[in-house]
Amino acid sequence: MRSYVNRNQEPEMSQVPDELLYTKEHEWIRIEGSKAYVGITEFAQKSLGDIVYVEMPNIDDEFEAGEEFGTVESVKAVSSLYVPVAGRIIDFNQELKDRPELINEDCYDEGWLVRIALRGDEDQEDLLSAEDYEEFLKDQ
Repeated sequence: MRSYVNRNQEPEMSQVPDELLYTKEHEWIRIEGSKAYVGITEFAQKSLGDIVYVEMPNIDDEFEAGEEFGTVESVKAVSSLYVPVAGRIIDFNQELKDRPELINEDCYDEGWLVRIALRGDEDQEDLLSAEDYEEFLKDQ
């Protein structure tokens, strides 16, 4: 997710789970073997405000790391979503169609966006650990 960062937000207050990896565009990824869940971080959802709509990709769509895979619309703005690693969409969070606010309520669990089949692990070197992401947030 790029842009729409609230410069007045206290990044130290954001929750950053240790078991996830992060991007500088404020997406998170939970890798489970050859598959992974992707969502946006607490920092991102707080910056956007109340989320009212999520545009998702189709099942079997394939993406390279860093490509746009959808958008999230809030009362403040529309922002693009970027896939952290190369892969194929194998599922998306159906609950978000009727309840996009799940992202605001629980962005790291119930508010996940897509599940992907990983193409390889070469992209993972560009991902940030929780500690590195927290350090990155200090400059936001």
